[in-house]
Amino acid sequence: MSLKKDFKYSGDVSILSAGCIIDGTFKSEGNVRIDGSVNGDVFINGNLTIGETSNIKGNVTAKNVTLCGKVNGGIKADEKVVLESRSYLKGDLFAKVLLIEEGAKFDGKSVMTTSENNTSKSDK
Repeated sequence: MSLKKDFKYSGDVSILSAGCIIDGTFKSEGNVRIDGSVNGDVFINGNLTIGETSNIKGNVTAKNVTLCGKVNGGIKADEKVVLESRSYLKGDLFAKVLLIEEGAKFDGKSVMTTSENNTSKSDK
C-alpha cells in the first residue's frame, strides 16, 4: 500500500531527474522531487519526494518527506516523514509524524517532535 496520497502538493514541483548529480548544497523554496543524486545537504521549504532511483549523501530538511530511494544522512521534517517499502535511511530522523511501510530499511534513531517548537518530546 502506498502512502503517497497523504501529501497534498500545491503549486509546481521541481524535478531533479535520474542521471543528474548535484555536488554541494541543494536548496528550494517550493516542492521538489529528486530522482537523481545529491552529494550534500538538501533544504526544501516545501514537500520533498525522494524517488526510487535517488541517492542522497547528506542531511535532508523539508516540510514533509516521502522517501522511496536512499539517504545516507539525517532527515528533519517539520511535519511528516513516510518511509516507503523500498526506501533506505541510514541516519537519524526528526518529525511530528512517522509512517514506515513494510520492507523499508531504517538504521538510526527517530525522534518525535512537538508542534509548538519542533523539539523532542522525549529522548527515546
